[in-house]
Amino acid sequence: MSLSSYNIDSKSVSVSGLSSGAFFATQLQVEYSSLIMGAGIVAGGPYDCARSQSYTMCMYSASPSITKPISNTKAWSATKIDDIANMARQRVFMFSGTQDSVVGKSVMDQLYKYYVTDGKFISASNVMYENTKKAAHTFPTDFASPGNNACGMETSPYISDCGYDGAGAILKHIYGTLNARNDGTLGGKFIEFDQAEFLANPTANGFDKTGWAYVPASCAAGQLCKLHIAFHGCLQGQHAVGDKFVKNTGYTKWADTNNIVLIFPQAVPTNTIGNGILFPNGNGCYDWIGWYGDNFDQHGGKQVTAVRSMITRLMGGSSGPVDPPAGQTTTAAGGGGTGQCYQSSNYEHVTDGRAYQKLGIAYALGSNDYMGLYNIFDMSELRHTGPSYYNVDNSC
Repeated sequence: MSLSSYNIDSKSVSVSGLSSGAFFATQLQVEYSSLIMGAGIVAGGPYDCARSQSYTMCMYSASPSITKPISNTKAWSATKIDDIANMARQRVFMFSGTQDSVVGKSVMDQLYKYYVTDGKFISASNVMYENTKKAAHTFPTDFASPGNNACGMETSPYISDCGYDGAGAILKHIYGTLNARNDGTLGGKFIEFDQAEFLANPTANGFDKTGWAYVPASCAAGQLCKLHIAFHGCLQGQHAVGDKFVKNTGYTKWADTNNIVLIFPQAVPTNTIGNGILFPNGNGCYDWIGWYGDNFDQHGGKQVTAVRSMITRLMGGSSGPVDPPAGQTTTAAGGGGTGQCYQSSNYEHVTDGRAYQKLGIAYALGSNDYMGLYNIFDMSELRHTGPSYYNVDNSC
């Protein structure tokens, strides 16, 4: 079924993930810092970590360089990613188990340095780093669920009763004081939604055909709600563990009593080999190393754009941006500049321009569909703003 829209507070959108999902959550957090206000990173690593060094340097007990990731973050600010000034307000929770041999503490230490001490993107007061719990490479919970592991095991489904409420720790650090979680029968609804609406040919680009959402009854009834997106790790999508990441991690217990809509996008294995990567994505990981394009961690990257479009839909907008025809160009935001060849990094400007142009032209033609917006927008002005924002001159 299609993903629906809800009354989402645009200032309360956050992300989290485990392993490849944690790397991916960091990508969303940095790329869309104007939208994402918080992140929970369980066994992840620095943004852009695998672009200029082997992905293995971002795992195990390595200490990946963050020099290039930091310089790229600054160089791409407000062009290929959102303005990094937005990151200063973000709240981040980090978790590294002392027995994690897949993404060790040394990698997470570099992530902390990226955020705080070296990158100086986020203040230390906004970042909580829990690295004292005796846990392996797993998502920690404080309750037993069928099929889950002991805390020291690094095997499917990578969810363990560690006597530590990871989901609660993440959500409480991001959002502050929360109501007690629901440990009984949940009152909301699990929804399996069509991911193909947000990413063309999803299974060739590492996304399953469907993803999952959890909508508390209060949110379904129209109350103002928060939005949290949780990304599973490798070998942890529904293709491998069914609905365990969705239902056994504890997110839904907290969402049910705190007006939080959850979405759990689902990744799948592919045989794709490209962008200089010599092995396929056989474990159904999120793309944090470039399987599906060199812009994997920038605006326009296939998977990040799909998730951004899911967020837009949930908040009541369209399903996502559509590229202009090949060879067309666009000016920068605000108009008045020289036409530039369309790039993935400026698709928001193209999309906004199309919307403004459509509204302005519709008003000029006397369309009653848009007359109700007259008090919000100066339609006669928009008639000119649209073409300036989305300037098609075929000069490429």
